[in-house]
This record gives sequence, C-alpha cells and structure tokens, in this order.
Amino acid sequence: MTQTLISNITTETAVLEQIEETIKEKNVELLHLQFVDIEGILKHITVTSEQLEDVVEGKMMFDGSSITGFSPINKSDLYLQPDLATFAVLPWTVEEGYSEARFLCSVKNPDGTLFEGDTRNVLKKTMERAADKGFTISVGPELEFFLFKTDENGYATRELGDKAGYFEPSPHDLGERVRLEIYRALKALGFTIEASHHEVAEGQHELSFKYADALTAADRSTTYKWVVKTIAKKFGLHATFMPKPVFGINGSGMHVNMSFFEGSENAFFDPSDELQLSEKAYQFIAGLLENVKSFAAVTNPLVNSYKRLVPGYEAPCYLAWSASNRSALIRIPAKKGLATRVELRCPDPSANPYLTFAVIASAGLDGIEKGLEAPAPINEDIFHMTEERKAELGIDNLPGSLKEAISELESSEFAYKALGGHVYNEYVSLKKAEWDSYRTAVHSWEIENYQSKF
Repeated sequence: MTQTLISNITTETAVLEQIEETIKEKNVELLHLQFVDIEGILKHITVTSEQLEDVVEGKMMFDGSSITGFSPINKSDLYLQPDLATFAVLPWTVEEGYSEARFLCSVKNPDGTLFEGDTRNVLKKTMERAADKGFTISVGPELEFFLFKTDENGYATRELGDKAGYFEPSPHDLGERVRLEIYRALKALGFTIEASHHEVAEGQHELSFKYADALTAADRSTTYKWVVKTIAKKFGLHATFMPKPVFGINGSGMHVNMSFFEGSENAFFDPSDELQLSEKAYQFIAGLLENVKSFAAVTNPLVNSYKRLVPGYEAPCYLAWSASNRSALIRIPAKKGLATRVELRCPDPSANPYLTFAVIASAGLDGIEKGLEAPAPINEDIFHMTEERKAELGIDNLPGSLKEAISELESSEFAYKALGGHVYNEYVSLKKAEWDSYRTAVHSWEIENYQSKF
C-alpha cells in the first residue's frame, strides 16, 4: 500500500467522522443523494441518516432507465457513490431538533466501475487527461438568472420580478432581499460569494462565487442553480436559467473563466510577454477557437440558446479573442499573475456544467498538445463592424441555431473523444429530437402573423 493511498484513507476516515458528528449535532434525519442527468438536471433519492453506512459504501441502487441519457431497460441497475466533500446540511430545512443534508454523487455500474453516462465522470476523465500533462484545471463560472412573478398556484408568469437596470439598488431592485437570502444559503453551504448585483436586463440577477478546481466548480454551479430556484420560490418568485426568456432585452450567460496550473504556478502567465500570457495560454485560446463550433451544442444546448447569441445584446457570437474587448468570444481579464485566465463568453446557464467544463478544457488541451497558434487579437468593436470588415479579418460566427450546432457536433471527432461514446451518442440523439419537436411545432408567432392574413 502506497503512502498516498494510506493518506487518502486516513483523510476519508476523518471526513466521515466529521460527517457523523454533524449529523448527530444538527439532528439530520434525511439524506438527499443528488446526481445529474445528461442535460445537467438535478435528481435525488432521499434516505434516512440511519442508512449512512450503506450510502458511503455506494450501496444505494436506482433505475437508470428512467433517467435521461442513462441506461436501457435491460441494463438499468446503477449505484450512487457519494462524494464526501460535498456533504452539507441544507439551511432552509433546519428546525429545532430536525434538519436535512445532501451529498452529490457519482454514478457506478453494478461491478463498481464508473458509469460512462454520468457527466460528472466525463469531467473527472478530462481532469485526469489534464493531470497526465501536468495540469490542474481551475474554473470560475458566472451564472445569470431571471426572476419572474408566479400566479396563485405557484406557476411562473411572464411578468418580471422588477424593472431595475444594471447595478441599480433598491427601491428599483426588488430582488435585493431574494439575493440576500440566496447569499446566506450559499454561504451556509460553503460557498465564498464575491459579488451580488442586479444585471443589465430587467428582472435579471447574478451572484458570483469563487473559482475552484473543475469538479468543485461544476458541483457548485449545479448547487447554485438549485439554491437560487429554491429560495426564489419562498419569495413567490420563479427563477429561470433559460438563456433568453424575454424578447428585446439581454439574455443570461454563463461566462466560464478557466486557467491551467502546473503545481502552484499558473501555466497561462508569462510576465515577459506583452499581454503577460504564456505560450500555453495562446495555444489554449487557439484550441478553443478551432473547436468551439464543434461543442456549441453542449455549451449552448437549447433552441432558445441561439435567441441569445445574436448581435445587439452584448452576447458574443463572433469567433475572435481579445485582451479586453467584450464583443469577442474569448476575453483575457485584466488581472494577471496567479489570476491569469481565459474567459469563454458564449456558454449559457442552461448548459450541463460538467460537460461544459469538460469540452472547454479538452479544447484547450488539444490546442496545447498540437501546438496550435492563436490568431491576432481583435480589439475593434465587432458588434459594429461591417460584414466586409469581418470578412477582411477572417472573423467567423458561432452556429446560428441548434440545428447548425447539432450538425457541427455530429461531424466532430473532437466532441466524440471529449464526451465519450455513450454521452456523445445519447446527447446527439436527445438534441436532434429536441430540434425536431421545435421544427414541427406551431408557434404563437405563426398564428399571430398568418392566421388572419391567409
């Protein structure tokens, strides 16, 4: 037995002892075992705390054939393996003498191997690929959301929660109190919240949390969406991470800030470079630009995603990079040193964060492994460029619809390798069915424009 293995066992034992102590201290009666389906939708199975031993040993079975993108009916038995580091008491359940807690879990096959259809496992494999090259992956996501009023039955209406604008305070920003309660809940769950504010669009909000390793960042993104929705409901509001819920105003993004570290050193930082970027950083950027059209169906997974990615609403739809230009797809924030990072601005918060971080990191790794060369940065305002000027600079566009994005995904060897065969095939099938459903539906716009006219 190696020293590392002994150390890991000792650490796990100490963590489990702390969990047992917290369960006793906080009178935790129920444990929610959480995982996500292929779209990143959170699922959970609830058991009693008396079953903790079986939970930790990964003995909790469920029917994988009932989960989108998981197993066929003849191979449906799957098991949940909790990540002990994700244990948390849920602050909104705490009462005198009672509370509930959760674990985020990976999914296993009956033989104990990792289930390839679990998107959390896809990200783990990407992190292992990076580790083989000597890198750890650091991610800082920024997820925006809208708050809508609900009706007497608690269902979402189309009326926004407020009419405030960017950074406006109360009394215009009616979401301040909601964000405060979200902040408190996230803090209790171990988040470090760096900022909370009203976003550009009416009814749009954001709380930003501190960067972490890729898996922790994806776990936190999943938890963040669940907490935001849960707390909003307590205020009679519906929170949505739909990218473009209202025509004519900005949509919601999930900007992804990523950097690679080699030990304690940021592999993207080079103080001698004009932009203080290393050769690996430029190669990472080149990898993103080469592969982004191939993975757009992952980072922007809905029909509605492409209603956001249009000119005029600050959404990046042009394949270019810049040190400061927010009209470019890729931006390099001003902070350097250990904070040096590459920001991809196209992803939206409806995306599965595990798959999103996996394909972004994989694209960057491709750029580094192949020694790709980044094009010159674009510092002009692309939003106001003529088509001729964009053609002159060789600026391409992201796919203009989910159909185009699916076509790019289907023809991509990169995406197949990044996602793995199971997730790739299930995901393509799911998205094709979604597009076909949209294509054949009769929409209100058609009724309004054609019913009386023809």
